Amino acid sequence: MTDETAAAQITQLEARVSELTRERDNLAAVVDILQSISASLHFEEILQTIARKLGEAFGLDRSSIFLAGERSEVWLVASYEDPSIRNLVVDLDRYPELKRAFESGETVFVPDAMKDPMFLAVRDELDLRKVRSIVVVPIRWRQEVIGAIFLRTERDATPFSETDVKFCQTIADLTAKALRNAHRFDAMLKSSNEKPGDQHRSELPAIALLAYLRRLLDRHASSESHVWAETLLAKASDEELERLVGVTLQVIEEEAKG
Repeated sequence: MTDETAAAQITQLEARVSELTRERDNLAAVVDILQSISASLHFEEILQTIARKLGEAFGLDRSSIFLAGERSEVWLVASYEDPSIRNLVVDLDRYPELKRAFESGETVFVPDAMKDPMFLAVRDELDLRKVRSIVVVPIRWRQEVIGAIFLRTERDATPFSETDVKFCQTIADLTAKALRNAHRFDAMLKSSNEKPGDQHRSELPAIALLAYLRRLLDRHASSESHVWAETLLAKASDEELERLVGVTLQVIEEEAKG
């Protein structure tokens, strides 16, 4: 084996070790994010946590989460580099990669922003900020793009890999599910606070069923013939049982009407 061959093999092994280490770190980040967002049902806290965890995991120049608003507006709702920024309307013309992700619904991966023609109009600004690679992953809910995760590295940082992109897509899926759960929780709270009458009315059938069964058992237990009736129950036909079920349901409906 020549020195050049040995050196090439060492380089390949180092690259593989680096890749496996990155995958391990990504898996650890997923677990960390899941543990963090499971402690909250408020969407602002969830999004800020995800943006922060991604920024820390990759050592990013920028880690942000955007949500779609009305009339094609897009809002910056969480930011790793400046957590104080909330609900800021952004101009998509300044972020062509973000615009493409929202319009196409596809992940946008830019390994080197300075060489991508998409950024020709803002290349000077990117050069000033020392931007290198960018990933924008849409957040979907019921096939609709409701937001996007925006990640960006500096020129001296390790660029995103295909494995990193897949990891970001996994995080986007987790974000969508977390938002759905937070939305359901918020809707439940509003329903409980604003419509107590409707909630109580929805419980009437169950209340009526319990009331009917209680009365039925009370009367049956106090009857002198209940033992005799139990001996007949085993002989009852399927048709008779169906008739009794029908009568019971009618009673439940009448009880529910109040």
